[in-house]
Amino acid sequence: MRFLAGVFLALAMALPAPGTAWAQTGPQRHVTAELIAERQGIAPGQTIHVALRQQIQKGWHTYWRNSGDSGEATRIKWDLPAGWQAGDFTWPAPRRLPVGPLMNYGYEGEVLLPVALTAPAVARPGDKATLKAQASFLVCAEICVPEDATLSLILPVTATPAPPDPKWDGAIEKTLAAAPKPAGLAAVFQPRPAGVALAITGPALQGADLADAYFYPFESTVIDHARPQAIERGPQGLTLTLAPGYGFQGGKSPAGLAGVLAVGDKAYEVAATPGAPPPGASGLGPPPAKAAGAANLGLAAAALFAFLGGLILNLMPCVFPILAMKAASLAGHGGGEQAEARRQGLAFGVGSVATFLALAAGLIALKAAGSAVGWGFQLQSPPVVAVLALLMLAVALNLSGLFEVGTSLQGAGTGLASRGGSLGAFFTGALAVVVAAPCTAPFMGPALGWALTQTPVAALTVFAALGVGFAAPFVLVAFAPGLLARLPRPGPWMDLFRKALAFPMYGAAAWLAWVLAQQAGPEDLAKLFAAAVAVGLAAWLAGLAQRRAAMGGKPFVLTAGAGVLAALAVAAVVWPQDKAAELQSEPYSPARVATLRAEGRPVFVNYTAAWCVSCQVNDQVALSTHAVASAFARHKVAYLKADWTKRDATIAAELASHGRAGVPLYLVYGTNGGEGVILPSILTPDIVVKAVEAADRAGS
Repeated sequence: MRFLAGVFLALAMALPAPGTAWAQTGPQRHVTAELIAERQGIAPGQTIHVALRQQIQKGWHTYWRNSGDSGEATRIKWDLPAGWQAGDFTWPAPRRLPVGPLMNYGYEGEVLLPVALTAPAVARPGDKATLKAQASFLVCAEICVPEDATLSLILPVTATPAPPDPKWDGAIEKTLAAAPKPAGLAAVFQPRPAGVALAITGPALQGADLADAYFYPFESTVIDHARPQAIERGPQGLTLTLAPGYGFQGGKSPAGLAGVLAVGDKAYEVAATPGAPPPGASGLGPPPAKAAGAANLGLAAAALFAFLGGLILNLMPCVFPILAMKAASLAGHGGGEQAEARRQGLAFGVGSVATFLALAAGLIALKAAGSAVGWGFQLQSPPVVAVLALLMLAVALNLSGLFEVGTSLQGAGTGLASRGGSLGAFFTGALAVVVAAPCTAPFMGPALGWALTQTPVAALTVFAALGVGFAAPFVLVAFAPGLLARLPRPGPWMDLFRKALAFPMYGAAAWLAWVLAQQAGPEDLAKLFAAAVAVGLAAWLAGLAQRRAAMGGKPFVLTAGAGVLAALAVAAVVWPQDKAAELQSEPYSPARVATLRAEGRPVFVNYTAAWCVSCQVNDQVALSTHAVASAFARHKVAYLKADWTKRDATIAAELASHGRAGVPLYLVYGTNGGEGVILPSILTPDIVVKAVEAADRAGS
């Protein structure tokens, strides 16, 4: 009797309790999915939220409604009782998922996708409604695997609104509260030579930290997702410069541009219409009349504001490392060498003002041509950022004593900025401006905004005042005898001081590497790291050459090696990737493979899909290269694409026969028959070329 009682008790505990929603989950390999409800039941005619909950395996991800360059959004198909209605997903804000040269949008870890569910007015209290759904989602890491889940949720019908579910109500409510919503933001877009200017203004953006703002479009074809989004801040919002996608090609322009603007931990829905950016959307357009009177600034007031902004710019963290490099030089002129200190101070000032004017002239010209370019535009180019990072590293290695400047190695940029004398001071001023320009100090915004709406002469006057303000503290120290007299006399402490000043330069190089990673992704960052190693080796060789020359030796080989390494390092970060046209392929079928193999030709089969991240990366960085195209032509390789975008059963069977559940899969068949050779999931041109050559040799 006790045994039967235990069995009944176990069965009772396994069944859903009255008035409680119950979900049946579907087993998956990389994602565990289930349906959950915010309430323990639903009343007739009531609308509540249920959600598709995904628990995603670590290292894998699923996709947002617009998956970006590749991928596929989660879908759900409902099977509801008669009269019941389910709405669309409420999509949480996604995160960026860069993979090589691609940019995708999606989710990692846990994500809830809420849906509004409405019960019919004729639903009978006491009944239990069984909600069924078929969910499908693409889950990707190095490979992409499409997974499906058959789900169900038993929801009691109650006479009055049911209480919240204690387990899921808070999570669903939090997801709904954080989901992107309209916030009264005004948005317009305008195609320009530099890209599509998307201007967004509104109270929600005033005073917000816009440093990492990002626009996620709802449509996948309107922008180039992988390109960086340049930001121009304004007193009422911002303007993003977006690289146009297919939707803007051939003179076309979409009727609207809708999506999600992510700002910090908040996200807003925006719907932009064609039009010119309004005042206040950026720091470069005409500021609004109420913005500190900027619209009514005269030349004198604008120049004064620019001078004050230049003074304050010296306090910005991005400027100090460069000025620290010259502080050691001025310290060496303590104790009375005032004439040389004054010459260096003037040279620094001339270098600063001249570089501000040069940048201003370029900026004015670009604005006149209609380009949507912002102050600090030189750091919006990944090659420029990479070269500056290498320059900062070389300066740091010089300060650390690895090599000296002024003897055998006359580095163009680093040497001119690091060497002593007036020429070194001039180029230090120039280098300081290049790195300082992106740091917009107080008073600069109104002054620059006014300047860029005026004549070139007035604009250059304001920028000259900015340069004078920026250079003034350094020049003042050089000309004030009292301040110079307080500097300690030269001595052994200077070498220690100089080496200590190397660390701010290392920090500046690391910051620029971080900027590059945000702009161009991990592939370009890896190239920068490799180039940095080459620069370090070049600096070491240069130091060896200098020491050998000091002892009477011949340093030519070491000097030449250092120069070659430095040149290769710069070329590696600025040279565009060599790409070929897309390889000509034909559709895959087992019969076609058999025919080609019977003809004695090497066969390369690419099992791929449009939503597969790794497939698209491999196509861009490995398959679509001159090396691979030449190898395919040289060895007469037949290239077949097995497109699994629509999940063809024949392709699925072939994948399973090779022990794969997803794509990519690359098979190379040789000319002598036998099984195909499986290549790695992550390709390089060298891997493909060697596999093709081996396949052709097998039959010779």
